[in-house]
Amino acid sequence: MPVKKAAKKKKKATKKAAAKKKPAARKKATAKRKATTRKKAKPVRKAATKKAAAKKKTTKKAAPRKKAAAKKKPAKKKVARKPNPAFMKPMQPDNALAAVVGSKPIPRTEITKKLWAYIKRNSLQNPSNRREIMADAKLRPLFGGKSKVNMFEMTKLVSKHMK
Repeated sequence: MPVKKAAKKKKKATKKAAAKKKPAARKKATAKRKATTRKKAKPVRKAATKKAAAKKKTTKKAAPRKKAAAKKKPAKKKVARKPNPAFMKPMQPDNALAAVVGSKPIPRTEITKKLWAYIKRNSLQNPSNRREIMADAKLRPLFGGKSKVNMFEMTKLVSKHMK
């Protein structure tokens, strides 16, 4: 109920203020007051039958409104990534690594690719834990004599065999 009392007080205050103003100003004040008054919501009628409700749903379709086209920002130009020169520098593998990847100087990235190709070709990944690599006779010297190595540890151990 306090909301209604506040609304009544507001109306009285605006009427008093409008009475003091000039006639043209009074008209503006009354127009303003009429614009701010709230209208009661109309009660929603329920459909008499299910058929009528279904009919209304199918026949009454609102026309889709067109939204104002938003300004599109120009697409950024794709710049080709430049490889890090340190990775592309040819490295000479030692004898233990040369048995797997070859004896020619090749970049680190290619050494890793060839090493993974060798591991997959000989199915040296642990089937239950694919991160583990089981060393065979050629890989054991690379891995420092370990029989199992984590794939992240592998790159660290292999980097010791490059010059």
